[in-house]
Amino acid sequence: MIRTLIVDDDALTLELHRDYLARLEGFEASGECSGARAAVSAVLDRRGADAFDLVLLDITMPDGSGIDVLRALRARAASVDVIAITGVRDAETVRQMAALGVFQYLVKPFPFAVFKERMEQYRSYRDQARTTDGEATQAEIDALLGRTTGTILLPKGLSAASLDRVTSALRAMGPLSASEAAERLGMSRVAVRRYLEHLAAEGVLLRTARYGARGRPETEYHWNRGTGDDA
Repeated sequence: MIRTLIVDDDALTLELHRDYLARLEGFEASGECSGARAAVSAVLDRRGADAFDLVLLDITMPDGSGIDVLRALRARAASVDVIAITGVRDAETVRQMAALGVFQYLVKPFPFAVFKERMEQYRSYRDQARTTDGEATQAEIDALLGRTTGTILLPKGLSAASLDRVTSALRAMGPLSASEAAERLGMSRVAVRRYLEHLAAEGVLLRTARYGARGRPETEYHWNRGTGDDA
């Protein structure tokens, strides 16, 4: 099992990521921390056979940043692998995390399908690292450096580009009905609703009923707080 430490200062996000890990084969949530200093201590205190294999690391925490955590671990020669999971998108932070050897950089919020894909990429990387010996091929070198790529499988008829447009609109504009989202995006209501329903099925969005003055209530979609929209 891949022993995983989850680090995030939001209790709902900790719970969500714990549940996500439980749905994956070969991973276990072996610890949780809500602060930078606690994360460093947790990794350094567990060495040898009980050491963590992987840290799912938030960037923004009350007592420090994920960059601080990673610098402290690398300074102490801790070889634990790290996947950043955060709402922070600025290029300088991404560059610093990459320079410190982060395996992946995953931006919140995201559906389970994205989480699963990235974790499976990491598991493949570990398997490759254990089995490669002697002179490596270019493909093996790429895998050992974590250069794996993959495609998130979407339901037939949905595109990754349009999914990104819909998720960006909901994130920027708040609760929207399918009609409102379609008007803002210049897409058909039927098409937008398919994307919204897909995101709701993945747990990224929640559905609520909006009651107006007349007629049937309209469904509106908004972020599931447990997906960790904030850093």
